[in-house]
Amino acid sequence: MNQKKTSSAENRQTSSHHRHEPRNEQDNGKQGQEQPAQSQVAEVPEPSHEMNGVDHQGVTSKQQEHESADSNHAHMDHKDSSMDHSHMDHEMSGMDHSHMNHEMSGMDHGMGGMDHSMHMGNFKQKFWLSLVLAIPIVILSPMMGIELPFQFTFPGSDWVVLLLGTILFFYGGQPFLSGAKMELKQKSPAMMTLIAMGITVSYFYSLYAFIANHFLAVPHVMDFFWELATLIVIMLLGHWIEMNAVSNAGNALQKLAELLPKEVIRKNADGSEEQIPLEEVTNKTQLIVRSGDKIPTDGTILEGETTIDESAVTGESRRVPKTVGSTVIGGSVNGNGTITMEVTGTGEDSYLAKVMEMVRKAQADKSRLEALSDKVAKWLFYIALVAGVLAFAVWLFVADLPTALDRMVTVFVIACPHALGLAIPLVVARSTSIAAKNGLLLKNRNALENAHHVDYLILDKTGTLTEGTFTVTGIEATGSLSASEVLAYLAGLEKTANHPIAEGILAQAEKENITAKKATDVQTRTGIGLEGVIDGQKWVIVNQKGLEQLAIQYQGNSLENYQEQGNTISYLVHDGKVEGIVALGDKVKPEASQFIQKVKDLGITPVMATGDNQEAAQAVADYLGIEAFHAAMLPDDKERLVSDYVKEGKRVVMVGDGINDAPSLARATIGIAIGAGTDVAIDSADVVLTNSEPQDILHFLTLAKKTRRKMIQNLWWGAGYNIFAIPLAAGVLAPIGIILNPAVGAVLMSMSTIIVAINAMTLSIEKSGD
Repeated sequence: MNQKKTSSAENRQTSSHHRHEPRNEQDNGKQGQEQPAQSQVAEVPEPSHEMNGVDHQGVTSKQQEHESADSNHAHMDHKDSSMDHSHMDHEMSGMDHSHMNHEMSGMDHGMGGMDHSMHMGNFKQKFWLSLVLAIPIVILSPMMGIELPFQFTFPGSDWVVLLLGTILFFYGGQPFLSGAKMELKQKSPAMMTLIAMGITVSYFYSLYAFIANHFLAVPHVMDFFWELATLIVIMLLGHWIEMNAVSNAGNALQKLAELLPKEVIRKNADGSEEQIPLEEVTNKTQLIVRSGDKIPTDGTILEGETTIDESAVTGESRRVPKTVGSTVIGGSVNGNGTITMEVTGTGEDSYLAKVMEMVRKAQADKSRLEALSDKVAKWLFYIALVAGVLAFAVWLFVADLPTALDRMVTVFVIACPHALGLAIPLVVARSTSIAAKNGLLLKNRNALENAHHVDYLILDKTGTLTEGTFTVTGIEATGSLSASEVLAYLAGLEKTANHPIAEGILAQAEKENITAKKATDVQTRTGIGLEGVIDGQKWVIVNQKGLEQLAIQYQGNSLENYQEQGNTISYLVHDGKVEGIVALGDKVKPEASQFIQKVKDLGITPVMATGDNQEAAQAVADYLGIEAFHAAMLPDDKERLVSDYVKEGKRVVMVGDGINDAPSLARATIGIAIGAGTDVAIDSADVVLTNSEPQDILHFLTLAKKTRRKMIQNLWWGAGYNIFAIPLAAGVLAPIGIILNPAVGAVLMSMSTIIVAINAMTLSIEKSGD
């Protein structure tokens, strides 16, 4: 592993036995099984950038999929999505896709532990119906004893208030009561418990007041129906605003399951074909996969050659050549050939099943993180509970039962101010609006709270720091031809090939509208390139090793620059001279270098974690100035790397775009997905970069700091007055004649609600254009 790597990064490097050592030909088969191909397009990491293993005509599976110690063709190392297939049971039938729990109920998006089976549509419905019930109550019932100008009563209006209040309590208050039950069951009271306490005390004391005022010979007892109605409606509104602002939790597990076909074609012993459900596939079953079909499970190719699109699984866009003996990954898409594959097993140990399990566990663990508002609510609950009980006991001793109850109930009701229900949602709504203008989709509001201080920024390489496509990064004429003519000759020789280098060259020719030269007698020169005849003359395309075999010396000024960025270099040779060079690779994004420097300036340590080989990773890391990096990472290795940092109490931002990044995205303190990545990665993340620009991460960090500052300010305005209100409501200053009148408490709550709303609207960042 890179000697420049930090010690903390070194401690987290796993499976080092197959990452540090050069692979020889004997190891290739094993490595191919352990690490299913993930197309890496920017890898040319050896200093010489040779392509010894490339067969430009067809590329054998051993040479195409695996590196040898002598083969420096690093760009053909497809190991980013690597899983240990040699030890997999592949029980795909064990994956119950039809009954998989896709509710993601473990995800707590800052809603105080509420039951997420109630989606945004139900909250909207509950809010509007509760508002209809609340309006008559607000008109007919006084606010903590204050008769408002618009209020009036009529004979029997108190019965109407009782009926509507009862319906509202059990209907509109249901989410909070259920949420409180869940929080108490987990022995972690928070926002739901505080709200439930407020509405429960308000309702049952109001019910007692109604009975006392109508059927008992006691002085008039004040009710809290007004507080009950407004508290429920405002809390429902706050949750609806927040859920409407923040994107619904994506269903990563369902997206993973959808990558597999429901039915497959089985090849029977007599050679006949039969269509069967995926669940009936067993170990060693032979399946036929035609062009364009999804690979149903992990396995090994028995017959046929093809290229496979693994982008849905790995996040990489380059198709991977496959021949007999190659391993394939369930969920990838077959390309231009029909293959017969043997299932190496069925079950929960397959690549996708393992990734699904890691995502599920990471999301469940992450859901236990406490939101800032929940921490405040927890303390308010304990303070109010203790203060209320003490007030009841003291007033019962010095006065009477009605007075004691009145003091206790006032404490409980005041402890859950209306502003607290809007303090965070209004800030979140404002923040998400600003984020959208800056290319950010916020999926989890907790990300805003947790990003005020970040220790490590872990980045995937391909698609995050690089463009993610294997393309021509440079063409140079070094002889008598022009650059366009060089491309025409290259395209003519590569026209009949189907490997990624050929595809990149032909795509560039098409892009520049250049007609390929007509080449004949094209033949492969195994391990070094190919040759053919154009216009009656022999032309050759070779790698560095081929150039050496031809005893041709070439030292171009631009070679070093291409090699530093991890490009593959091919040489166009004619009559013993290099007529042109072409560089292909996964181009480093233009802004990546500046982005990494800005990350360092913020005091954050950038770490690159990639499934690419050691040399490819080092080439990009050195070019960008990233000192800590990890190569040949399996998905579980990435997740473990993130988990280790988190367990140390570090705040970790993980950035990625492939399915292999999904577990670590879910595990990180904050997971950021590239918008151009896979649906699974996007659904596992907390934030999505809709423009796929790393620079937007800096905008997110800036916005997060300002958002958290506003949240804290609003929490002080929404709940801070309790520092004075609760003791006064309990009667601490009663000996000197000062007792907080409930009406005064109501006015204070109303003022704090207005201040909270105004404060939230002042949130802005420079780039937002507000």
